[in-house]
Amino acid sequence: QDSSDLLSPHGLLAAPHSSDRAAEDNGWSMTVQSEVRGIDGYPVVLPCTFNHPQHCQHSSLQVLWRRGHGQSAAVIYQCTIRPADPSCEPDPDQDQRYRLEGNPREHDLSLRINSATLQDNSRYYCRVEILGREHLSFEDKMGTRLRVEAPPRILALLVEGSELLGYTALCQVQGSPLPDVQWFGPDHQLEASPLGPPAKGSPARYRTISELRDVAPGQQYICSASNPLGKEQATLFVLPPQPPLPVGGAPPHILLLLSVDLGAKVLLLVVMGVLMMPGGALQRLCCWTR
Repeated sequence: QDSSDLLSPHGLLAAPHSSDRAAEDNGWSMTVQSEVRGIDGYPVVLPCTFNHPQHCQHSSLQVLWRRGHGQSAAVIYQCTIRPADPSCEPDPDQDQRYRLEGNPREHDLSLRINSATLQDNSRYYCRVEILGREHLSFEDKMGTRLRVEAPPRILALLVEGSELLGYTALCQVQGSPLPDVQWFGPDHQLEASPLGPPAKGSPARYRTISELRDVAPGQQYICSASNPLGKEQATLFVLPPQPPLPVGGAPPHILLLLSVDLGAKVLLLVVMGVLMMPGGALQRLCCWTR
């Protein structure tokens, strides 16, 4: 699909399958998109335009955007434009990621969100108020659903267990849609299992953990995460621990090499100094990729 199909009138990402929806009441009309799609880390615009039966070029206008509805609703942007001042500057305490993309004097209340994140997934409502002797206001009651998506990202690789009970590798990934995680050995795919469904809270609902049991020192394992937006892999090398030193000597170490494939770049991390417990038990080992 041509990427230009995703562009809103402001040149930023918008859902191609979303349709404009107009609300009308007593001569007012407001047009918004039912859904807008954004990509994690990129700006996105929520379109909103309105018409009013009275000429309001010389009136003071107040623009308000809120996130959510009911008791959980929160005002994320608010500004007032007056006849003598063409700009509509927000309060300096407001989140600077939000700014008006449209011009309220031209009946355009579109909101720009810079560097959208997965935590921005929600429903948004725009509202306009005409200030004066007759305080008039209008708001679209259905709102716009913002759906932010993200390519897979491997957050951590964990190795835990003991020589007696065996070792388990864990791969924690993040993405939206939730990535599919697979494990591979040197020449074939390995059977793994997820550690239960993702949590409902944000941002945990965009993360999942896959475990691979009975990993063996001296072997190489690949964790691969993919969704429609991309793919990321991390290669894990677990080398056998050094033999125990005499009593009173320094504790032995296990060496773990982690190679993360980031598109055309390969990042190699060397992690040393993981203490071995008596009897060959390996403390929880965690390596984060950045």
